[in-house]
Amino acid sequence: MSTTGGTTTAALSRAISDVPVDTSRVPAREAAERELSKPMYHENDPNLLQEALDRFWEWVGDLFAAASGASPGGALGLVAIVLVVLAVVGALWWRLGTPRRTPGTADSLFEDGPRTAAEHRSTAERHAAADRWNQAVQERMRAIVRSLEERTLLDPRPGRTADEAAAEAGRPLPAHADELRAAARVFDDITYGGRTADASAYHRVRELDESLERTKPDLAAAPGGAA
Repeated sequence: MSTTGGTTTAALSRAISDVPVDTSRVPAREAAERELSKPMYHENDPNLLQEALDRFWEWVGDLFAAASGASPGGALGLVAIVLVVLAVVGALWWRLGTPRRTPGTADSLFEDGPRTAAEHRSTAERHAAADRWNQAVQERMRAIVRSLEERTLLDPRPGRTADEAAAEAGRPLPAHADELRAAARVFDDITYGGRTADASAYHRVRELDESLERTKPDLAAAPGGAA
C-alpha cells in the first residue's frame, strides 16, 4: 500500500513539473496587439472612405426602414410619397426656373468684345434659323442696346445690364418704355433664370428692335442730346 502511494506521489510530482509556467496576461495581450498591428494583417481592410460610406448607407437603410414602418402602406406607401414630392419639386422648378440673381449682381449685357448692332442682328437671325431661341433673343437684345448706343440715345458703358439699358432707353423712347422693360425681363429670365425662349419671344424682341429703328426719340431726354 505504501509502495503504491509512493508511486502515485512521484507521478504527480513529475506531471506538475511538466506544466509550462503561464505568462502574465498584460504582456501576452501587448504581444498579441503588436503582432496584429503588422501591415500584413490589414492589407484587405476597407479604407476610411469606404467605412464612412458603409456607415452612411447603413444609416440610410435604417432611416428608410423606420420611415416605411411609420408611413401608410409600408415601404410601398413611402415610395409613393417620395414620387409625389419629386413630382411637385419638378413642377415648381419647371414653372419658376432656377432662382434669379438679386438686382445689382447680374452680369453685363455684353459678354464678348465690341460688335455692331448689325453684327448682333445677323448672329440673332442665324440662331433663329437653327431654332436656338435663347441665343437668338439674347443677340437681338444686344442689337437693340448697341443700336441705341450707335444713335447716341445711350452712352456706351461697359458692364451695363439689360434692365439698366431698358430703364435708360425708356426716357428718350417713352412710347416703348414698357416693351423695353419686358424685353430686358425676357433676356434676364433666359440668361440668369434658367427659362427657355421660343419663337414668339424672339419675334417680339425683333419687332421691338425694328420699331425702335423707325421711332423718333425725345432728344431732350437723350444723354447730351442725340443726333
